[in-house]
Amino acid sequence: MPRLIAHLDMDAFYASVELLRYPDLRGRAVVIGGGRRHQPVEQVDGTRRYSLLRDYTGRGVITTSTYEARALGVFSAMGTMKAAKLAPDAVLLPVDFDQYKNYSRLFKAAVRAVAPIVEDRGIDEIYVDLTDLPGAQLDAGRAIAQQLKDAVFDATGGLSCSIGVTPNKLLSKLASELDKPNGLTLLAPQDIATRIWPLAAKKVNGIGPKANEKLAGVGLHTVGDIAAAEPQWLIDTFGKSYGAWLHEASHGRDERPVVTFSEPKSISRETTFERDLHAVRDRAALGEIFTELCVKLAGDLTRKGYASRTIGVKLRFDDFRIVTRDLSLPAHTMDAKTIRRAAGECLKRVDLSRRLRLLGVRAGALATLAELVAPLHTGDAAATVLAAREPNTNRNLLLFDTPPPA
Repeated sequence: MPRLIAHLDMDAFYASVELLRYPDLRGRAVVIGGGRRHQPVEQVDGTRRYSLLRDYTGRGVITTSTYEARALGVFSAMGTMKAAKLAPDAVLLPVDFDQYKNYSRLFKAAVRAVAPIVEDRGIDEIYVDLTDLPGAQLDAGRAIAQQLKDAVFDATGGLSCSIGVTPNKLLSKLASELDKPNGLTLLAPQDIATRIWPLAAKKVNGIGPKANEKLAGVGLHTVGDIAAAEPQWLIDTFGKSYGAWLHEASHGRDERPVVTFSEPKSISRETTFERDLHAVRDRAALGEIFTELCVKLAGDLTRKGYASRTIGVKLRFDDFRIVTRDLSLPAHTMDAKTIRRAAGECLKRVDLSRRLRLLGVRAGALATLAELVAPLHTGDAAATVLAAREPNTNRNLLLFDTPPPA
């Protein structure tokens, strides 16, 4: 029986969630990526006043945009000031991750009610194994894929998604992008030459910017270009493993299974500032932000049932240089105060003389609570884990207290 793997990708997910909340913005260019000051204002006549990109000042980055904004050249990861030049009349909305996570849970639950073998790939995309579902083989998965689209629409109150159904994960991810938005695309191996080979090489998941640059440097610009290259030449040029993978991927071959569960390697929280901040002159603001990140990270660990033994920080400076530092703890923790103290120790190993553009906190070396239960009956381990479970929100003790080097 041939495999039928679906890749479901929500359409402009964050922006679409916001349009459910603000339906009067439908059809307009809308950009998500503002801060709290860009919250819509309810007016006395019942209408809303929105912030516009033309009025934006700062160093933020676009999180996502509606398709109308994309038509004007505004895409995710673009600087907000640059976006303002391209689409000055676009509406700017703040990011609301709590809302996006809620809708993510809704659409994934709706999918699992129809097709239980699901691999979670992020807040807005999943893989689904349709192979053994009743009737799936009769029409290559079309009817069930449409059923999934309808279930997502109903569960979320109107959000659309695009689905690609093919024999494997690699092709399905490509297929889900072909007919966006609200697409349903089925591809068989005989369709690879006409629908996959004309695509730019960078469209393949696994070909990043550096690999794409190297491919272009040797004249390989499309998936078809790679497929036409001699396998041994690819291996000689790109290395044994990656060269062989390029050959297989360009011919649409991928044997990876749909993995229903995998342990996360780390959990993190980070934020990009609207203006660059200095460790001394903006100490109070940074202290509040840093503490908030640690408290939220502790909440994430608790909610997901993990404790961490390695705490790290990530900083991006005004020259776009990124610095990371990590600290291993004597025992696992999910306590906000412990996380904040460890993250502060990491900061002491960083030159903070330049202004900061981004700040993040990461929890690694994770263990589930079930894994930590076993030693609870033994002295120190029990005390450590129990202490880690005690909430601590005394933010007055948690300061951004690391001055820059002299």
